[in-house]
Formats: sequence, C-alpha cells, structure tokens
Amino acid sequence: RQRQMCIRDSTYAYKILEIDPLCNNDELKKGYRKMANKYHPDKVSHLGIDLQHIAEEKFKAVSNAYQTIKKERGLN
Repeated sequence: RQRQMCIRDSTYAYKILEIDPLCNNDELKKGYRKMANKYHPDKVSHLGIDLQHIAEEKFKAVSNAYQTIKKERGLN
C-alpha cells in the first residue's frame, strides 16, 4: 500500500526544506539538494531498518515539498 503525501500548504513545504519563502530559485534548489542528500536512502542504509524507513518518509516529504514549490513558482 502506497501512501500519497500531498502538501497543500506551501509554507509547510518551505519548512520541510528548511528555507526561507523569500529565497530565490537557486537557493530553493540548493535547499532541496541539501535535504534530499541528508535523507537519501543510500546515505542511511547502514543505520538499520527503522531509520531507513524514517529517512524514506522524510525523503518523500522533501521531494513533494520541492515539487509543490516548483509548481507554485511555475518552474519545470
């Protein structure tokens, strides 16, 4: 069963990426890359199954947050 994570509030999306809503597009991309790298499944594979699942959920949230903001800003 796949759980769909939908972020409707872009303010929350900025919090997930730990960036300021007033940041420019380069800062947005940098923030996304930083958080995606932090929670990437390959980075936590040695930490045990529980932490892998947590990281996977956070990684999905980071990706969804980035997509939400990109859509809001009209970026591809």
